[in-house]
Amino acid sequence: MIKILIVEDEPNMLIGLKHNLEFEGYSVDSAETGPEGLEKGRQKGHDLILLDIMLPEMSGFDVCKNLRESGIQTPIIMLTSKAEEIDKILGLELGADDYITKPFSVRELLARIKAVMRRKPASSPAVTGIVGKLSFDFGAYTANDQDGKDVHMSHKEFEILHYLWSNRNQTISRRQLLENVWGYDETPTTRTVDNFILKLRQKTEQDPTAPSIILTVHGVGYKLVG
Repeated sequence: MIKILIVEDEPNMLIGLKHNLEFEGYSVDSAETGPEGLEKGRQKGHDLILLDIMLPEMSGFDVCKNLRESGIQTPIIMLTSKAEEIDKILGLELGADDYITKPFSVRELLARIKAVMRRKPASSPAVTGIVGKLSFDFGAYTANDQDGKDVHMSHKEFEILHYLWSNRNQTISRRQLLENVWGYDETPTTRTVDNFILKLRQKTEQDPTAPSIILTVHGVGYKLVG
């Protein structure tokens, strides 16, 4: 049975979500504050986390960031009453897999949950290699620099690098990355992709201002050469 952790402080919303998800056959756990959500999220066993942004003591953004930095790769859907594009972008860049803006219908939420769970890999890809200054192990989600020191990379950075690596020497559009890494058919912006590419260049290129590995194909997207 799929187990979902709901991190939501509004009692009526929490009760409603719990009731509807259990009716659909999901097992549900819950937390009502940011620190409690972080503690429960770090306990493995959840298949998905529904994470509200506006939480007591610690925001959903901080919970998401801390979970990803702790190596927790459980899919996260952020629940937000904020419709501003910048909040959605920030959530995605911190490692969220999707977002849904309140108010939303149960049908829409269930569709988002199913879409995220379909994208969840059955197992991590057992691939190792080198991209510029970076050596990586996609199976273990680890990366090291040329001196063998650990390099912190977010879950999304690993996914983007893996997709580019799997399609190296091919031009990949921003839309392809958004569809295959985030799973969006329509997206509000491509700046999210560009920001992640900048971060990857800082970790792989000898000179990030003059990239020779992750190239820009103007008007289209990017190409990883090697």
